[in-house]
Amino acid sequence: MSGRRYSLIVTSVVIALFAPSLRHARAAITAADVTAAIDRGRDYLLREQSPRGTWEDMGTNPGGVTALVTFSLLNAGVEVDSVEIQKALAFLRSNEFRRTYAVALQTMVLANADPKRDRLLIERNVKWLEQTQVKAGQHSGAWSYPGAGGDKSNSQFAVLALHEAQRAGVQVNPQTWQLAAAYWRRTQNPDGSWQYGDNPPTGSMTCAGIGALVITSLATSDGDARVVNGRVLCCQPHEEDDDIEEGINWLGKHFSVERNPGPLDLGEIWHYYYLYGVERVGRLTARRLIGETDWYREGAEYLVNHQDPLHHYWRGNSAIENQPHIATAMALLFLAKGRRPIVIGKLQHGVGMDWNNHRRDAANLTAYAEQRWDIDLTWQVMHPRPSTVEDLLQAPVLYVSGNQAPSSLDADAKKLRDYIDRGGFLFAESCCRDSENFNQGFRELVAKMFPEPEYRLQRVPPSHPIWRMEKLVRADSPYAGKLWSVEYGCRTCVVLCEADLSCYWELYRPGRIEKYPKEIEQHIDDALTIGINVLTYATNREPKGKEQSFVDEFAANPENQLGGRGVIDVAKLRHGGGCDDAPGALANLLRAASQGEMKLRVSTDADLIGAGGEQLFRHHLVFMHGRHDFRFTPAERNNLRKYLENGGTVMADSICASAAFTKAFRREMAEVLPEYSFERIPVTDSLLTTEHGGYDLHLVEVRDPQPAADDRPLAARVRQIEPQLEGIRLGDRWAVIFSPLDISCALEKHEAVQCRGYTREDAARIGLNTLKYTLDP
Repeated sequence: MSGRRYSLIVTSVVIALFAPSLRHARAAITAADVTAAIDRGRDYLLREQSPRGTWEDMGTNPGGVTALVTFSLLNAGVEVDSVEIQKALAFLRSNEFRRTYAVALQTMVLANADPKRDRLLIERNVKWLEQTQVKAGQHSGAWSYPGAGGDKSNSQFAVLALHEAQRAGVQVNPQTWQLAAAYWRRTQNPDGSWQYGDNPPTGSMTCAGIGALVITSLATSDGDARVVNGRVLCCQPHEEDDDIEEGINWLGKHFSVERNPGPLDLGEIWHYYYLYGVERVGRLTARRLIGETDWYREGAEYLVNHQDPLHHYWRGNSAIENQPHIATAMALLFLAKGRRPIVIGKLQHGVGMDWNNHRRDAANLTAYAEQRWDIDLTWQVMHPRPSTVEDLLQAPVLYVSGNQAPSSLDADAKKLRDYIDRGGFLFAESCCRDSENFNQGFRELVAKMFPEPEYRLQRVPPSHPIWRMEKLVRADSPYAGKLWSVEYGCRTCVVLCEADLSCYWELYRPGRIEKYPKEIEQHIDDALTIGINVLTYATNREPKGKEQSFVDEFAANPENQLGGRGVIDVAKLRHGGGCDDAPGALANLLRAASQGEMKLRVSTDADLIGAGGEQLFRHHLVFMHGRHDFRFTPAERNNLRKYLENGGTVMADSICASAAFTKAFRREMAEVLPEYSFERIPVTDSLLTTEHGGYDLHLVEVRDPQPAADDRPLAARVRQIEPQLEGIRLGDRWAVIFSPLDISCALEKHEAVQCRGYTREDAARIGLNTLKYTLDP
């Protein structure tokens, strides 16, 4: 699947609950550290490839190492059509292997590289795996090398391969799944663990067991919604899988990224193999935490700090992992697959399972988004009570589902509002054949989140882009007229669907063979259309990798930031043209200034002040934005003139390139400073360079909305241009800095495709450069 940023499609998931007591590990690494480690490990493996397209194999499994390394490179961002991957694929296609490891890994590569082309080879391998599965006796349901007996490691890879093949559309015999599921349940220890042979339990084998149970249970269970005699049955009774939960509990109690949990003399054996298993467990069970540990953050910290500084490989201590091709491939699989962007977080609420009536809904919607966007994604279960706002922000969309009023979330209303203020999006649906109890309860929650009367749920009008963001919603869709939203600043931040979506997301199972009656298939498509449109609107098809949430705690703590200066306090000017239409823009800019490279000591409380009072003179910089016409009073104009002449600065932008605000701002500034005029700020000006400790902005990225037919996704063209900034110069400084293109919506972390302006990154850089410019004496 060419063009994927990461590879492998996210699997459907069995949901597991968060532990009630959480300890948040904070890695002393940044997103850049993770990206650099992946890039260096990838480049090492590419350098090691032989002219035949292979990597050095182990004698007992010819082809296995080449397939493993190829699989890791696909995950690490190497394109399918690259020379290196094409050479590796040519080798793998030209060989028919006869060892389980090699066949399984070959299948996983083919199912994720170009499955349409290689369908016959995938089908051949599936048949081989079905035939070599042990059918009877003590090891029934297992695989071996092949040979007599059963082997959990081979069995694990066989299940992974069959799963990827089925995801690619190749049917697997249901009996194969049933036998495999029974084998893994039968071999689980009473304490929830698994072991290899007669050895004591280990973390690596317990990860294998958990992952295999998740996959086989998905393949053998009916789901929480089904079709019986042409009728859809939603919210079917279900029980949690105790075997999976017990395995997770054992792993949580013994969790470590430093070693493979188990006997001390086995701790350093199969360490990277274990870490690859940890990634699989965390992703397949939709968990951010295993036990009390943020498994990706701690694992990434370990791997970044243990990469060979010279050659950039990883190497373990066991006989096989001492081969750096193998250890490096597994390290890359952890780092690259584990960082997949979370596109949606399913919010746990209440004391029962009403929040989880359809356990596969978010997983299936995520898989659909992967297919539409050609990006590998994941999702997570999130509990608001123990989570910080920063934790919640790992998910750009929080999804609330239920049949009863979600009253337990009332206590978290302030936290959810803070989440929205920082760019988050809340998506709710009433399930189990719709529920007025849920709808009314959610409305009450919104009222607690937004005490301001102007922010209330209102019916989404037909002109809203959410009706056609990714796909056009049919006029006679069962969801037409069923959406309500909160319009907050320059964006929609809350959507409530009064009709059941999750039941039909549940019925959509990637790779399913059964066909439903036409009207049910249409209803599934309608529900997916609403879901994908909301995700597209909220994320702009650009969700961020998990590593982007890694924040330097030292930088994030204001007590540690440049204590020699006073706290920098920037205010927002009040006016009648939409002065607070992007309420989170300035606060987000100031947070960015307090973190990252600048680490300024700033107040993130963006006060809204009038232009005519003495309070104006307490701020060296004031911020303005809007989308409508406005006028200052004569007194406000006089006061602004004094402020600017005394060294103050006004920074402003037109929300979504509003022509009305642009015209009004230029007119009002001409009234304030009639003897001066706006001029283009040249790209060579120090404001746009690194001279004041900011960024080089000689080129920036701008989004331009593109016209689209009703049946086509809304889109924006991103182009590189010189910054479109203008200003009024007083003496040797810019006293007024104005962007007729949008900065504020981007700062709110909402780069709507219908909004003409700078991308999120460059909007922040322009704002940060302005802040540094005004601070430099």
